[in-house]
Amino acid sequence: MLKNKTILVTGGTGSFGKKFIRRILKEDVKKVIVFSRDELKQYEMKQEFRDPRIRFFIGDVRDKERLHRAFYGVDIVIHAAAMKHVEACEYNPFEAVKTNIYGAQNIIEAAIDRNVKQVIALSTDKAAAPVNLYGATKLASDKLFVAANSYVGDKPTQFSVVRYGNVVGSRGSVIPFFKKMKETGILPVTDERMTRFWLTLDQGVKFVLDSLTRMHGGEIFVPKIPSMNIMDLAKAIGPNCAIEIVGIRPGEKLHEVMVTQDDARHTIEYNEYYVITPEFAWWGDKLKDEPRLRESFEYSSETNTQWLSVKELEQMVNELE
Repeated sequence: MLKNKTILVTGGTGSFGKKFIRRILKEDVKKVIVFSRDELKQYEMKQEFRDPRIRFFIGDVRDKERLHRAFYGVDIVIHAAAMKHVEACEYNPFEAVKTNIYGAQNIIEAAIDRNVKQVIALSTDKAAAPVNLYGATKLASDKLFVAANSYVGDKPTQFSVVRYGNVVGSRGSVIPFFKKMKETGILPVTDERMTRFWLTLDQGVKFVLDSLTRMHGGEIFVPKIPSMNIMDLAKAIGPNCAIEIVGIRPGEKLHEVMVTQDDARHTIEYNEYYVITPEFAWWGDKLKDEPRLRESFEYSSETNTQWLSVKELEQMVNELE
């Protein structure tokens, strides 16, 4: 499906963007456009990849005119750009709104105007029943992308969302932090009960590519992935370290949710993933015969049936070396 296609990735110099681009360059793609605002990261990525099919485009998702220029001739957009650090969003709230919400609307309008065929926006488990500003802005972004399908008119553009949990070893995540603190002999843990959904970058990239082949427009795709307990991760990284309980930080949850009870009534379950279907009339008869989940269902990192052991976490951490 990627043959002779032009794919643009916002936030293309980030952890996901680089992994995704490395993967699709193995296909017979026509062109890959890296859209981001950091010229140094683009320069470093250009030296690393050295592929004539890559184009680098300096720009910010807050700038609709720049997006309009960048989307010319683009077939597929993967929207990975975001302000994503919870604490930074809490203390710089309107900056998060401008990037995560206004930026989403700019992506939508530019994609429709430029006849982009498919847009997948990356979301987060924090967008389900959010308690922090990052999650709230991503929930608003998800709603915008789902609703965008209702006003494309006669344009070919389809919009869908991929929602998943914490990515192993991504920039700013807990693994690099624990590795650094391991040298002190003390690992600070917010709460020993804390759980999170957990997946690798490779799994995230594969799920996005799979979702491109499945989308009709308007879905929120949620992968079935394992949970981990923060104490097990601490044991995997620093088995001989002392644990210091420091308390939950602003905007944090004990457990994360990816399908809420209210979403369950219009969610379809498949073997390896869930699809939260839209409630708008334009959705029509797509997947109408697929059974929905019971209303009491909730896909939570606390009650998940899949769990990573300390040994499995050790292996995942070692693979990042």
